[in-house]
Amino acid sequence: MLSNEATRASTPAFTAVVPGLSMLRDVFVNLYYAFPEAQPQGPWVLIDAGLPGSADKIKAHAEEQFGPATPPTAIILTHGHFDHVGALDGLLAAWPNVPVYAHPLELPYLTGRSSYPPPDPTVGGGMMAYMSFAYPKHAYDFGSRVQALPVDGSVPGLPGWRWVHTPGHTFGHVSFFREHDKVLVAGDAFTTVFAESGLSTLTQKQEVHGPPAYFTPDWDAARESVQLLARMEPEVAATGHGIPMHGEALRRQLTELSAHFDQLSRPKVGRYAHQPATADASGVRSVPPPVVKPWVAGLAVAGLALSAVALASAGNGKKKGRRFKSTRRSYKGQPDTTYRAWYRDNPAPQGPSGPDWQYRRPSTFADADHFDSSRQNDSSQFNTDQSFADKRYSDQRSRKIETQYP
Repeated sequence: MLSNEATRASTPAFTAVVPGLSMLRDVFVNLYYAFPEAQPQGPWVLIDAGLPGSADKIKAHAEEQFGPATPPTAIILTHGHFDHVGALDGLLAAWPNVPVYAHPLELPYLTGRSSYPPPDPTVGGGMMAYMSFAYPKHAYDFGSRVQALPVDGSVPGLPGWRWVHTPGHTFGHVSFFREHDKVLVAGDAFTTVFAESGLSTLTQKQEVHGPPAYFTPDWDAARESVQLLARMEPEVAATGHGIPMHGEALRRQLTELSAHFDQLSRPKVGRYAHQPATADASGVRSVPPPVVKPWVAGLAVAGLALSAVALASAGNGKKKGRRFKSTRRSYKGQPDTTYRAWYRDNPAPQGPSGPDWQYRRPSTFADADHFDSSRQNDSSQFNTDQSFADKRYSDQRSRKIETQYP
């Protein structure tokens, strides 16, 4: 049952949204199983494909709802970011005859022709945003399995639904709308959670927000897309991030976001805050310079790494210093030329009044010089064959295209 006060704790990962639409929460992103309301056993369509490594989970829930050996008639994509197509390779291998559909402007990033614009970790102000520099932004190459959505706005396999171009978060982003009951699958055009925040992503507290800021390269287009969706007055909004919302609370918050988008969602500063990336049917054409230069970020990371190494080395040095601390004398002041822990390695000799541990005291290690010199030429101490060179991944068989942008 729909609620506007749900949390992760109160919402199963796999749940029905409305008749004809079920949701699977894949860690922090949602994907959807859509089917005719009167045919809960299918045929069905998969909307988006979740995170890398999720193919088995997606198939298992499909079999739970539609029965074994019941692949979808199609996979339709709101856009091609890694958290929405990550499991697509595995799904296409399991379902060899299932076509994939996306907007024409999204095809370059799904057929290996272009990388997405780089994320901007300086915007959003939360853990998910700060970590975005490490998120994949490369193109995927699904070859001829992916094709353009029909130009008439219809959705393959879903009569009664239509697709709407909602760019901004990506150039070819689309949303899906079932007109008779105003059910909207919005993708990342807007979200129902503060997607930049690690805490909000964990709790899944429901509230309408703009698209995830760190991956949005065109804020003017994003604002226009939100305004378009608000004018459609959805009864239910199922988004790419966050638990679905419904009713008056949804429409009120969406209208507020639409009216004050620049104040509520658009970053004041940031790589794309005032200058968008540009693209055409072949992919990205230009991106503005980063707010923080890549070499500055690299220096910061290198500084942290060097600090960690220095602390570790200092700790090891103290341990070795204690171990080889200078010489000692054996019983009755005679030099002891063996290396052993004087208080534990060998039984103490018996003196006239019992064990002599009460008389012995550590002092200078008599054969320290001999010990050190004997190790000077010991090449076994050093691994001269080990290389610490940073070797870049370069598997030419990979279907992923590394980004050409900073």
